[in-house]
Amino acid sequence: MPEPTAIAKELTIGELSARSGVPASALRFYERKGLIHSRRTTGNQRRYHRTTLRRVAFIRASQSVGIPLSVIGEALSFLPKDTAPTREFWVRASECWSREINARIAKMERIRDRFTECIGCGCLSFEKCALVNPGDALAEQGPGPRRLLEP
Repeated sequence: MPEPTAIAKELTIGELSARSGVPASALRFYERKGLIHSRRTTGNQRRYHRTTLRRVAFIRASQSVGIPLSVIGEALSFLPKDTAPTREFWVRASECWSREINARIAKMERIRDRFTECIGCGCLSFEKCALVNPGDALAEQGPGPRRLLEP
């Protein structure tokens, strides 16, 4: 029976990319933004602590619900370097972000409902549509889809 191999404490960027499913270019970007850290070997190659896998998973999960990288970075700044986010850390972060996520969901639902109503008339013109924007009254409020974005 073969001897079990020791689990490496550090990963190369290729290994981290393969294990996390995140392209190496994105990992380098995360590092430039201070979201993850590496050390350099004497040959100037990156080596990532194994806990970086969990940090990358936290970043990707947070991004998937629309949390900006700057906000993710603020949350990760509370963790010591080379410390993996724990379940408790994720719960605290998600509790902080729940209000914002729920507001985005509500906004998207409003947009969906109003957009569907507008498509029903067939004109697709917010500037000229007598039903959605009679007399182009919304032009005074500036550019953008005013009726779709209002609460």
